[in-house]
Amino acid sequence: MREASVTVAQLEEEGDIAADFLEGLLDIADLDGDLALDVRSGRAYVSVESEGADAVASLSEPETVQALQELTRLAVQAKTGRFSRLILDVGGSRDARQVELARLVDRAIERLDDGASQASLPPMSSYERKLVHDIVAERGLVSESYGTAADRHTVIRRA
Repeated sequence: MREASVTVAQLEEEGDIAADFLEGLLDIADLDGDLALDVRSGRAYVSVESEGADAVASLSEPETVQALQELTRLAVQAKTGRFSRLILDVGGSRDARQVELARLVDRAIERLDDGASQASLPPMSSYERKLVHDIVAERGLVSESYGTAADRHTVIRRA
């Protein structure tokens, strides 16, 4: 669990360190990208954007974004000594994933409408599960996470 004492200044520092790390990676890969930094919901949020969509498209696959995010978190932790929960977005991949998750939730709700007592979603990261919980709550249902480690998944039920 995240320490409550992490300040906005510390989150901004995490974003700066992450941006430096990502700029180095982009240089190594000879890719053009602009970095945007923000603090949202108690997390540093780093976005890699490009005017030419193809420039960062190779990095915007969900598994690649997740791997880059973990590497970036480790780089931040090595510099600050603190665990980082920063979020990395590459080429709008997070928004695209949120749309996919909303569709996944809607299909699960259809299973409930067809008589299922609950609907399980596939395993996903804690960040994605949080998004799912928010989507489910917006639709007036309840959800809980079950399982451990890579098998942690969300189950949706009627309220």
